[in-house]
Amino acid sequence: MSQPRVIEPGYTISTVTDKISSIVLGQRQRPGWFLGFGVSFLLLMMLLYAVTVLFAIGVGIWGVNIPVGWGFAIVNFVWWIGIGHAGTLISAILLLLHQKWRTSINRTAEAMTIFAVLCAGMFPVLHLGRPWLAYWLFPYPNTMWYWPQFRSPLVWDVFAVSTYLTVSLLFWFVGLIPDLATLRDRARTRAKQIVYGFLAMGWRGSAVHWKRYEMTSLLLAGLATPLVISVHTVVSFDFATAIVPGWHTTIFPPYFVAGAIYSGFAMVLCLAIPLRKFYRLEDFITTRHLDNMGKIMLATGLIVAYGYMMEAFMAFYSADIYERYVTLNRMAGPYAAVYWCLIAFNVVVPQALWSRRVRTTVPALFTLALIINCGMWLERFVIVVISLHRDFMPSIWRMYAPTRWDWMTLFGSIGLFLTLLYLFIRYLPMISIFEMRSLVTETEGERR
Repeated sequence: MSQPRVIEPGYTISTVTDKISSIVLGQRQRPGWFLGFGVSFLLLMMLLYAVTVLFAIGVGIWGVNIPVGWGFAIVNFVWWIGIGHAGTLISAILLLLHQKWRTSINRTAEAMTIFAVLCAGMFPVLHLGRPWLAYWLFPYPNTMWYWPQFRSPLVWDVFAVSTYLTVSLLFWFVGLIPDLATLRDRARTRAKQIVYGFLAMGWRGSAVHWKRYEMTSLLLAGLATPLVISVHTVVSFDFATAIVPGWHTTIFPPYFVAGAIYSGFAMVLCLAIPLRKFYRLEDFITTRHLDNMGKIMLATGLIVAYGYMMEAFMAFYSADIYERYVTLNRMAGPYAAVYWCLIAFNVVVPQALWSRRVRTTVPALFTLALIINCGMWLERFVIVVISLHRDFMPSIWRMYAPTRWDWMTLFGSIGLFLTLLYLFIRYLPMISIFEMRSLVTETEGERR
């Protein structure tokens, strides 16, 4: 069986450029864009309202209590930071491995990474209780000669997430420069020419420019590659370095990294499939892309399933009564339905990805990606909340019930993510123009 193409035949350099740039430079957007942007903006306004009330009243509006001091804020933080991993994996690691199929999806995945990290970074700040003092987490000169507590995982998160965001932003912007020059040359209005020209930073496509571009891209890819592993490893230390039963386990770092890539690729599919249909990009985002992403989700999903299995096995094998009780509480306690839903969503249902027909059937793959994203959020809920609500002392056991403000913050963060995504689609090319041109050139060479 022949492998599907990365780009369908019949395209030239000119037609590829026209099709991608017209999405940005077109005079009118489709009504669907305005509808989606409007819904996302309303969710964003809901987030701003919830955050305003939080600042005015305090974290008491949330469902957090004693002993569940970490609620939706930390659940959402870990979920969003995990989603942001697929973009760097696609852009950096697959670039170093010379995988051509990444070309059509890397730009959107990189943008998704930045927007997801922005959403993630918001939650620890809100969780502080006094977010206007968040700058205390940075080692800045002050009259008291105080520095942050560098043994705190919260400080580790600050440096890991800020470094990841900086490198991802640089990588994304550097990749945009040649395409910004294309938009500058094709823009019809003077305002667009000035804006895109300023962002293109004088790019002329000379041999010197391309040489420096390739060197910079490889350097940033080399910097970003270890960050894929290190960032979520540091996030896992928030839990693994604690003595709380259900958290204190060495399986967490690789388990968290695999889960991050798992949920990240699921989110890429949740974005790429609708964009592929809405903008008629089936010739650029082909079934080969969907098939490959389905295979990666299957592989990382198996690693996650192994993590679930080993976590439960070690709880009983270690003969630690507290670890054993936490595992039994997850399986048969008051939140048992949440636990078994996550097992169904993250382990059972994704086994359908063994079938190539499922991996290349768009509705089925999109549904699976949505289910996996929901399952990964439930996994974070199980880790954070269920491990805390019944701690060492039965006298302080208490149920956790999220309030409407918790839900408004969660769905509002999705609104922030989608609002940024819609603006990105409107004003920047969602597919790399110059890399697609190189694919056209290679395809023509193969035909000859």
